[in-house]
Amino acid sequence: MRPTTPIEDMQREVYDLKDKKRVLIIDALNMFLRSYTIIPSMNPEGLPNGGTIGFLKSLQVLCREMRPHEVIICWDGHGGSEKRRQLNKNYKQGRRPVRFNRRMIDLPEDQVKKNRADQQLRLHEYLNNMPVIQLMIDHVEADDVIAYVAQHKRYKDYHKIIISSDKDFFQLVGDDSIMIWRPIQKVFVDRITLVNKFGIHPNNYALARAIDGDKSDNLEGVPRVGMKTIKTNFPILEQEKQLTCEELFVYCKMQVKQKSCHKKLLEYQERVKLNYKIMQLYESNISHNGRRGIDFTLGNFEHGFDKLELQKMLIADGQGHLNLSDLWAAFKNLKS
Repeated sequence: MRPTTPIEDMQREVYDLKDKKRVLIIDALNMFLRSYTIIPSMNPEGLPNGGTIGFLKSLQVLCREMRPHEVIICWDGHGGSEKRRQLNKNYKQGRRPVRFNRRMIDLPEDQVKKNRADQQLRLHEYLNNMPVIQLMIDHVEADDVIAYVAQHKRYKDYHKIIISSDKDFFQLVGDDSIMIWRPIQKVFVDRITLVNKFGIHPNNYALARAIDGDKSDNLEGVPRVGMKTIKTNFPILEQEKQLTCEELFVYCKMQVKQKSCHKKLLEYQERVKLNYKIMQLYESNISHNGRRGIDFTLGNFEHGFDKLELQKMLIADGQGHLNLSDLWAAFKNLKS
């Protein structure tokens, strides 16, 4: 018997969900940047537009294979997360700017930034002509918006599929109606997958990450205590009960034979507590007005679809040959 392909695995997982409506919740910047860095596409002016075009192609595959009833695309708000920077001024500092492939075209840094912004604006224009919801709140990260939507009462009877390669969302799959499709790895992650791989229940995954740290966000963890050490020496994290930092510290103190990892954790208690405040998505980091804005958009969005305008835009961008017929067909499954 031949091994199944990732797409066939995706289809099998989704077909198993046929008795439930499905909502795709897309980490927009995460999906945009994957295409932005690798797709060698140019507009008629000779400037890269791979981020925009690649995003549309990825959206077509997702809609064709997962057959969602709603699609929600979440963007980082202007200014990023103000609350997290107030907790740690070094949050996400020192990140290298994401660039497209220099073999395609070599632009000065200021033009690179402008091109990336132009591509994202153009993508917004495409999506505004599609029956998909776009969400963005100033000074709020997409992670927080995605977490809020995934746990929203409006979708309590839906199966929620988060599209992102970001591990921060692993903490949300304690709810069996939520799963994550990781496009780069081409795998689904749910509660069972997480417990089997890491020995950690999703309800305690943010706590484990607070110990481990996150280099991509410039968050230092407890020295020499990584995820493998956590899995081996902190079996308490496998339980369903959501632990507090204080309960984990008590667990370390009660060990008859304390290992160095337990001692280290107690030594770096303040770091762990601060990391947890920054990393956790269980409780909303969105203001009351921000949540009201999302609620209003979800409840009042009119699912429009202007196919003619989209085709005109593709021609203007030098992509008139692009076949998105599967995407157009998938839109019929969305609310009208």
